[in-house]
Amino acid sequence: MAVKIPTKRWEIYPRAPEAHLAQFFDVPRLVTQILYNRGVFRSNEVHQFIDAVSDSDDPFLMKGITEAVDEIFRVIETGGLIVVYGDYDADGVTSTTLMTQALQALGARAEPYIPDRFDEGYGLNKQAIAELAKKGAALIVTVDCGIRSAEEVAYGNDLGLKFIITDHHQVPGDDNGYDVTPPAVAVINSRQAACAYPFKDLAGVGVAYKLAQALKVATPKKANSPGLQEEDLLDLVAIGTVADMVPLVGENRALVKRGLRYINRPQRVGLKALIEQTQLKVGRITAGTIGFTLGPRLNAAGRLTHALSAYRLLSTQDPAEAQKLAAELHRINVERQQMTQQFVNSARAQIMQGDSLDPLYLITDPEFNEGVVGLVASRLTEQFYRPTLVARLGETTSKGSGRSIPEFDITRALDQCADLLVKHGGHAAAAGFTILNENLDAFKERLIAIAGETFDSASLKKTLTVDAEINLRGVTHQLIDDIQNLQPFGYGNATPRFVTKNLEVKFHKLVGKDKNHLKLNLFDGKQLWDAIGFGMGEVWPSIPRGARIDAVYTLEFNIWNGMTRLQLNLKDLRLSG
Repeated sequence: MAVKIPTKRWEIYPRAPEAHLAQFFDVPRLVTQILYNRGVFRSNEVHQFIDAVSDSDDPFLMKGITEAVDEIFRVIETGGLIVVYGDYDADGVTSTTLMTQALQALGARAEPYIPDRFDEGYGLNKQAIAELAKKGAALIVTVDCGIRSAEEVAYGNDLGLKFIITDHHQVPGDDNGYDVTPPAVAVINSRQAACAYPFKDLAGVGVAYKLAQALKVATPKKANSPGLQEEDLLDLVAIGTVADMVPLVGENRALVKRGLRYINRPQRVGLKALIEQTQLKVGRITAGTIGFTLGPRLNAAGRLTHALSAYRLLSTQDPAEAQKLAAELHRINVERQQMTQQFVNSARAQIMQGDSLDPLYLITDPEFNEGVVGLVASRLTEQFYRPTLVARLGETTSKGSGRSIPEFDITRALDQCADLLVKHGGHAAAAGFTILNENLDAFKERLIAIAGETFDSASLKKTLTVDAEINLRGVTHQLIDDIQNLQPFGYGNATPRFVTKNLEVKFHKLVGKDKNHLKLNLFDGKQLWDAIGFGMGEVWPSIPRGARIDAVYTLEFNIWNGMTRLQLNLKDLRLSG
């Protein structure tokens, strides 16, 4: 009998050389193996990774940051209004909060502006720029957006506005491969070709933090001002970095690990309220908690209403207002979850009715809400392992989001369709776009052709990388503590996965409100192990009691009723043999 959904390919890392494992006598061999798998070889690198020590690089290595600092201080000295122009996702909201807070701590007249997703869309737009010019703004500082807004910046320049662009998205290029950046006073983005900053994967909030660091260094007299200190800012950096799914390596990992310390002893009034609303336990908040609990609630406002409510939550000093805003974000998030599932079901039906063997899917529907199309695309990409673009079909134009797989850079693909698009932008794994409806058929045809030339869709199968095959008899509480010290885990630094073969199924049942999770007791020949497979309920009919299985899992503590037990969190399984 075959297990029902063994759809993943298991790829086990090769064992590190014995000489390498032996040289780190003060580090468990399994931990050394995990780091070896992640390309961490040298002695100093191993210990720096374990301790999350990453020297924060000099912010003045960022191209454009000196000019940005000079311009900001010029505007502060003349009493001009600085507008921080952000994005409506969690990275954009935390970036906006951080930059506005830092500028105000320096004595600036600073206020936020976050566009409406539905009326304005992503990034700078001419209507907003005209309104801000009319309001008397002297300088617009973008955060988490702006790198593709050359036309809008030129328009603002004509109105007498000046701009500083801070962004982390891919920099557009011309036909000769040279960067094409907006005509701003300064453009700060470590992805620029001529930028000497060594770390290229900061989130938008990380770039904003580097500018705040530079401003602090440049003003010794105000360097100790409240609102400008590490403890005032790194909670925001951690939330935005994790929520935007940039790689948790290098400086990102160090920033998030330090930020989590402040999140677990929160001082920010709005963050306290959000933690209370979600019933999280202070001291146990991890990167995973941000990704699955805090981040989605901050994102929900921008998806369904307006992101300014999330900004107000993070910036308020009033506990009563914070509690009200946290409750509202929680309510919106529940609505978002229900809407997302409804649209996933509808989009899945479209795929199954069409050619499900296409190498790429483009799904449109006038009923879709553009605030959740990215989530729908993500779910479908996960299920079908195909690049997937989902858009709300408007009367004349459609707005959508795409999610991709490691084999396919979706933003580069959109670049090759630029003549068919009104605008687009993003990363290798995620992108957004606006398109005239008359171009949809040609757009789909070209994307499918590009995907077909890039990978063989018939052989596509999600790869599950496994750090090591292990014997469970060597697993202890201390070993799990040592592994968890490699946190924060997330994109780019995945929770270590292991495989153990020939485990006997002693007990299994379905659990959860919808009975879609699989709980098992597995016997390794010496002791029983608790195991949980979230979302693996479909496997249950294919596993008879007494069956022998091979399992891929992560190791974790399950704390219940004051008791702490070791648990295997299943990621995939197969019948042995």
